[in-house]
Amino acid sequence: MINVLRVRALDGHRLWVRFSDGNEGVRDFSDIFAAGGPMVEPLKAPDYFACAFVEMGVPTWPNGFDLDPVNLYMRLRDAGALTKVAAE
Repeated sequence: MINVLRVRALDGHRLWVRFSDGNEGVRDFSDIFAAGGPMVEPLKAPDYFACAFVEMGVPTWPNGFDLDPVNLYMRLRDAGALTKVAAE
């Protein structure tokens, strides 16, 4: 089971994530924003996007929008966008 341990909002509506297996990567939200929808609209504001937090291993925003950590991991893995970090 892969969970997200940490998130950090970056410029350009990108989200840095660290996973429970020690990998980390950056997810660009351009495709999600292009699709639109009522849950996504608040995230377009940089200050609101920066409110991302981890709840029970899942990246989440105050309006209830969240990301499946396994799907997020596989997407980054398949794109070659994961990096293994040293143990802390």
